[in-house]
Amino acid sequence: MNHFLKHKVTIILSIVCILFVLRTLPAQATTTIGELYITISDAIMESKKEENAKTLEALESFEKQWTEMNFSESEAVKQINKAYTGAYNAKNSKDRLEYLQKLAKGLAALEKEQNPVDEKAERTNFGVKIQPAIDQMNDIIATNDQDAILLGYSKFLASWKKNERPVRELDIASYGKIETQVAFMRISLAEDELDVEQLQGQFNALIKAINDFVANKVVQGTTGNYSLATLIGLLKESKDQISEGSYDVAANELVKFIEIWPNVEGDIRTKNAGLYTRIESNIPLLVSDLSKNTVDEKRITESINSFIKEIELMQTTSNYTYWDSALILLREGLEALLIIIALLAFLKKANQENQKKWIYLGAFAGLAVSAIAAIILSTILQSVSAGTSREMMEGYVGLGAAVLMIGVGVWLHNKSSINSWNKYIQTQMNHAISTSSILSMAFVSFLSVFREGAETIIFYAGIAPKMSTLELSIGILIALVILVIFAVVLLKVSGKIPIHRFFIVATILIYILAFKIIGVSVHTLQLRNVFSMTTVDHLPVISSLGFYPTWETIVPQILLIGIVIWNFVRKK
Repeated sequence: MNHFLKHKVTIILSIVCILFVLRTLPAQATTTIGELYITISDAIMESKKEENAKTLEALESFEKQWTEMNFSESEAVKQINKAYTGAYNAKNSKDRLEYLQKLAKGLAALEKEQNPVDEKAERTNFGVKIQPAIDQMNDIIATNDQDAILLGYSKFLASWKKNERPVRELDIASYGKIETQVAFMRISLAEDELDVEQLQGQFNALIKAINDFVANKVVQGTTGNYSLATLIGLLKESKDQISEGSYDVAANELVKFIEIWPNVEGDIRTKNAGLYTRIESNIPLLVSDLSKNTVDEKRITESINSFIKEIELMQTTSNYTYWDSALILLREGLEALLIIIALLAFLKKANQENQKKWIYLGAFAGLAVSAIAAIILSTILQSVSAGTSREMMEGYVGLGAAVLMIGVGVWLHNKSSINSWNKYIQTQMNHAISTSSILSMAFVSFLSVFREGAETIIFYAGIAPKMSTLELSIGILIALVILVIFAVVLLKVSGKIPIHRFFIVATILIYILAFKIIGVSVHTLQLRNVFSMTTVDHLPVISSLGFYPTWETIVPQILLIGIVIWNFVRKK
């Protein structure tokens, strides 16, 4: 038994080595500064919520991306490295947030280093481009023609959106002032009766903000420790005021939302451009709707609820835990372990124990080919994802792994499939022993291990990108300990353990993990605008189970539950 355990532990440790090799394979340097901004934005958002563990996780992701880019030494690079070290080692959330903001500024400085611009020329050029739209809008407001003003505003807005980039990148305070006045003008234009004088005053304030930016004047922006949680709080307060009939107070809460929005919008714009556009377009209209003589309370409340739900979905982090990691290796490792034990027991029964070394040889060959397949898979994924969004690729790979898990649960790991598999092994072993074919005996062992190894690798490809190396490692170690204990127990009480019942439990757990992977993967693709996001009211977000209250995530999860129920009913 000790001899067997020695070889078995060696095989299991080899699996660990393969998984760590996969985790540390060199990636092509496809990360962009824009992706670094997104990662730091995640870290800032989590820091504002005082989610220290998640903040550090985002920082670790940043470090990996940053190291991959391998920039030459410069002042901006030194600033980034110093800010990163300070953020990672900060003792509290307040200090960490300050370092993270310095890190974001360092990235901006690096971007300027890599793509040097003449800031004064950029400001002047913006003023030249926007001036015709300003002149045209001023002339149209003077006509007092509401239809013409609406059309003129649309044209001005199009010009602003086309040319806003240098304002947003060079001076966030000026950008906030301009965006706020643009929103206030939209509110005025949506009123039942247009107050032209008020509209002109708002436009004059907008012109001043533009001129201040062009002249490089210091603009005092709206400051504070704002986050997505701040926006959600304002929306909920507005909704509560509506339910009490205090429409003016509710409108004021939405005005505060508009004023704060430029400081937080980057968290949403980089992840969900569709939601960003809807918020900018519709929140000012809701303010106007609350000021009308007849307020459609139900419609406005539904709109606010929809925004609350979508922003809450932006706050969730789609990550896996060490239990998810452990489950995969435990499920596939146990089956491989049981098959190897069955092969060794068969040799013992046939008085062919001297041939067991070929079982071990076949098992090691199965591990080696699994490793090669993993490297090929990793290379293909890197090639396909080069120049595309990494998060999109993670979503697609996750869905692929979930589909395979369902297939494994339905076809490969049900009772009839295992019986067929065992019958096949017995036939092959009888043939190997009767012909004394060493290659045949090794091939049976190889095929058994490779089948499980290939599945394990693909499953890990679906979850590894969304968990830290530490979590992955802990999960693997937990699974290894359980596998070793199981091997010892199985050898002592061989034949007394109801293996088929164990596989029923293990298969249910695999289905639960498939449920989570489907939800996480679809949600990831929703945030990249691959799938739409149709929220469902009154349902919570349970990210630990991969449950997100949108029809796009719920429907495939319901189908999975249906498949599981059908499979178990069919087998009774």
